[in-house]
Amino acid sequence: MSVRAAPTARFPRLALFDLDGTLLDSAPDMAATVNRMRATRGRGPMPLEELRPHVSRGARAMSAAAFPELGGEVPPETIREFLDAYELELGRSGAPFDGVEELLRAIEDDGARWGIVTNKPEYLARQLLPMLGWQERCAILIGGDTLAQRKPHPLPLTHAAAVLDVEVEDCVYVGDDERDIAAARAAGMRSVVALWGYRLPHEVPTEWGGDLMAETPIDLHRADRWPR
Repeated sequence: MSVRAAPTARFPRLALFDLDGTLLDSAPDMAATVNRMRATRGRGPMPLEELRPHVSRGARAMSAAAFPELGGEVPPETIREFLDAYELELGRSGAPFDGVEELLRAIEDDGARWGIVTNKPEYLARQLLPMLGWQERCAILIGGDTLAQRKPHPLPLTHAAAVLDVEVEDCVYVGDDERDIAAARAAGMRSVVALWGYRLPHEVPTEWGGDLMAETPIDLHRADRWPR
C-alpha cells in the first residue's frame, strides 16, 4: 500500500501588510521630520527612541509627542507641516526591517501575492515603493485616504481582497498596531501581530486578538508558521 505524502504548506494566497513598523522601519525618517519642525522653533532634536513608540500612530501622535505643550490637540496646520517635512525626509534614513526582503521573496516564490494596507497618505506611501524596489512587486497599495474609511475599519482590507479577487479566508493581514488587528478581525481575515514594530509601553499585544504573534519577520519565512 502506497503512502500519500503530506501536503506541503503554502503561504496565504494574499498576504497584506501594514507599512510603518511592519515592513518598514521608518522611525529614523520620522525623527528627522519632527526635528526639522523643532529646529524651526529653536528647539533641540528629539531622541529617536522617544519618538519610536509613537510612529505607528501617525502624524498627529508624533506631532503631539514632539510638542507636548499642545496637550494632544494638534492643529491641522501642524499636521500639514509634518507631512510636508516628512516628504522631504521620505526614504532617506528608513529601511525595511531585517528579514522583510527575504519574507517577500518567499511569498513570491510560492506563487502568492502581497500588498500594503496602511494609514499613511497614499501619495506618500506610493513614493516609497520605487525607493524600495517594490513598485512592480506590490500587488496593491491602499493608503489611509484611498477610501472613505481607514483602519480600524475593515473596508481597506476587504477592498484589497476584492480588487485582487481573493476571498478574505485566503488572506492574512500583518500589522504592529492594535488597529491593524481590529481591522482584520472585523474583515473576517486572519492576522499576525508584528511584535518587532512600534508600540507604547502600556500596550499589551496579547490582548488584541491576533491569530499569531511573530517576534521577527524571520518567524514568517516558513509557510507552515502562518495562521490557518
